[in-house]
Amino acid sequence: MARLLFLSFLLSIAHLLFAQGCSDAGFCTMGAMKPDQPYNKKVQLRLRTMELSFYRGTTTLTPVVYVATADFNFSLNSKNTIQLKVPYQYVTGRLADTQSLGDLSLCFTRNVFSSDRFDVNVSVGGKIPTNNSDKSVDGLPLPMYYQTSLGTYDFIAGISVINRKWLFATGIQVPLNKNNNQFIWSAWDGTPEEAYVDRYAQAKGLSRGIDVMLRVERNFRFSRFNCSLGLLPIYRVTRDEVTNSRNLRTSEDPNGNVASGLALSGIATFGYNFDTKSGVRLLVGHKIEQREFSPDGLTRELVSSITYIYRF
Repeated sequence: MARLLFLSFLLSIAHLLFAQGCSDAGFCTMGAMKPDQPYNKKVQLRLRTMELSFYRGTTTLTPVVYVATADFNFSLNSKNTIQLKVPYQYVTGRLADTQSLGDLSLCFTRNVFSSDRFDVNVSVGGKIPTNNSDKSVDGLPLPMYYQTSLGTYDFIAGISVINRKWLFATGIQVPLNKNNNQFIWSAWDGTPEEAYVDRYAQAKGLSRGIDVMLRVERNFRFSRFNCSLGLLPIYRVTRDEVTNSRNLRTSEDPNGNVASGLALSGIATFGYNFDTKSGVRLLVGHKIEQREFSPDGLTRELVSSITYIYRF
């Protein structure tokens, strides 16, 4: 009963505290870059975990994004871990409803240094697209907000330093190809939604830029309860590039905003361990700064997620 009451409490907080969150392409929750990583030198942690998370995010326009993710962590030994994330995504909005398996994430993490005071972990991995990011409705191409895949293979690497109070992590995500999205404004000319679709960034043949992230997190750990507060800047160091309605490759929108720069979020987590095997975690965030031009469709107005964790 106590578990159900606490879970209901976290769900209530999630409903009330939806806020802007991490608008990255997935790597800020992989391996050494993950938030709220466990750290306990006194208790032997179980080496394998399965996490089930549920996410809801509203965008800057009408689409609402729902994602259920199974996150598996398999420890080969005390130093090496393999992570597999399998998301299922559903998007509903004014133009269409779409759903399918989302991009798969695979990551290898190794503890390269461990002492009584801190640990250092490094990760390498990647993301695998599950479709070509070319979903359409009645033959009309849909913006990236409605796509359930980014449509690219991505290389990811990162490193973290963690102790009982602090987590510092940095990582890089490099897209290896452009996607097959076909959304341009001219495709919708003469339709009832012609004016509305012009509010979405064109994304035909999107080539995403390279992202670099930094996570700074202060943790407060107790016997069963833990929480953290942190900052998550993600900087797109190279520009996104798309094909516009004039069939020209460009990295700017009509107002001259470029598809690069800083997205900065404040992140908070709240967790509770029912016992050594299971627990729950709530993550909420607030977007402090976002890019003016984001053809990848990752910008979110309101996000939060709740996760059930099982250790075995």
